[in-house]
This record gives sequence, C-alpha cells and structure tokens, in this order.
Amino acid sequence: MASRLRAEVRAEVRALREAGVRPRMSVVVASDDPATRVYVSSKAKTAEALGLEFTVVDLGSGASQSHLEATLDGLSRDPEVHGVMLEFPLSRGLDPDRALRRICPEKDVEGLTPGNLGLIAAGRESEALLAPTPQACLLLAATQGELRGERVAVVGPGRTVGRPLIHMLINHGATVTVVTEGTRDVRAALEGCRFVFVAVGRAALLGPDQLHDGQIVIDAGINVNEGGVCGDVNPAVYPRLAAYTPVPGGVGPVTSVLVFRNFVRALRLQRGENVHDR
Repeated sequence: MASRLRAEVRAEVRALREAGVRPRMSVVVASDDPATRVYVSSKAKTAEALGLEFTVVDLGSGASQSHLEATLDGLSRDPEVHGVMLEFPLSRGLDPDRALRRICPEKDVEGLTPGNLGLIAAGRESEALLAPTPQACLLLAATQGELRGERVAVVGPGRTVGRPLIHMLINHGATVTVVTEGTRDVRAALEGCRFVFVAVGRAALLGPDQLHDGQIVIDAGINVNEGGVCGDVNPAVYPRLAAYTPVPGGVGPVTSVLVFRNFVRALRLQRGENVHDR
C-alpha cells in the first residue's frame, strides 16, 4: 500500500511541476529532541525522492512561544510554501495548541489544526486535510472489509490519532466504542468489536487478556525499548487474531506517505481546485 501511494504522489508532483509549480514543504523544529531530527531527516529524504522541495526551520530548544508563532505565521503567509508541519515534541514550556492555531488550515499537512479537526467532527471530512495516522488506520482496516455497520473500538482517544479517528470512523458509518484510561473492564468493552484500533504509546498494553479471538487489530502505537521499536499490542496474541498490523512495518510506512499525499491535496486546495472527491 505504501509503495502504491508513493507512486501516486510522485506522479502528482511531476504533473504539478510540469504545470510550472514548485512544490515546497517546510517543517518547523523547536526542541533538542534527538529522535525528532531522525524523523525530519527521513521526511527530507522521502520529499527528495518524490520531487518536492523540503526546508527545515530549526528554532532550537530555546525558542520562545512568540518566536515559534511568528515563524508559523510567516510560513502560512508565504505563497511559495505550500505545506507547513510542526514537529513534535516541542521544548518544555511551549504551548502546542497555541502554535497549531498559527498554521493556515489549507497548509496543515498533518491535519491537526482546529479548522481541519472541526470539519471532521462536523461530518465534512471531504473538505478537510486529514491527520495521516488515522488515515493510514482506515486504509489498512479497509483491506479487511467494510467499516460501515461494524462495531469497532478505539483504544486511546489521544489528540493526534484517537480523537480524529473516532470521528472519521463515525463518518464511515461504524459503531464506535472508546476505551480510555478510566475504562474498568477493557476485555468486556472490546467484546463484539470486529476492528480494534489502538494508539496509546504503552508497550504490550493489549494482549490475550483483553483481545478476543478473530479480531482485526490496527496498532498505531510506537514504543522504544531495549529490544527496539514495538507497538501497543503484545505479539503473543497475534496467532489468535484474524489480522493485525505489526510494529514496525505496519501503520508507520503508510502514514509517512500520507503526509505527502496531504501536501499535494493542500497545494491543489491553494490553487482553487475542487479536491473534495480526491
């Protein structure tokens, strides 16, 4: 799926270049988190392979809130920048919600601004730029069957994955159960749910004691431990499942490409094209 999406984005970028457009994305970094620089470097390589310009605005760990917001304001107003991304985490003391409000919704390639999240919650998903990880979850789930009419569960209503995913699932006609840290009996809550989406960030959170035989599990959790990267699902339960996404190698590769598909959609929105059906 990631390879197919990458080919589609590359073709779209080529067509835009042939039309005289210079596609350009900017990412803003405001921390000294070493993992952030690895992620940004990976995105830069992908952007180069796809044929679009990619600039990094590194404000460092000492950036003030006003400097961060002014930088995002400037990029949002710059007609030569077609996509803006704020890399998380931010340095301690910086307010991510205030910062995100400074990104123009039509340049918000990660779909995290209030404007885009509000459109999704209002059932106007076709007008929004969608957060890439929830998009990836839905695309992978769809390989196993229709979501409409199915009982599904979202474990972890976090801001970047779980909350937008809940509204997107509702928009797709699913009946949604939400599992939070206050849920007393997780196994009972997940009973009868054909699809289980999990994005908490806690290794081996779900296993044989919570999941049921034959379920389809989409694991968007990322955890780093001594053994490397793992998801939120205990691999011991894999043989009992109908299907699952491994970590690494599941949701991640699809998410990475969808950031750039969002970028192409954002650029076309800025050009006044009708992309509601794309």
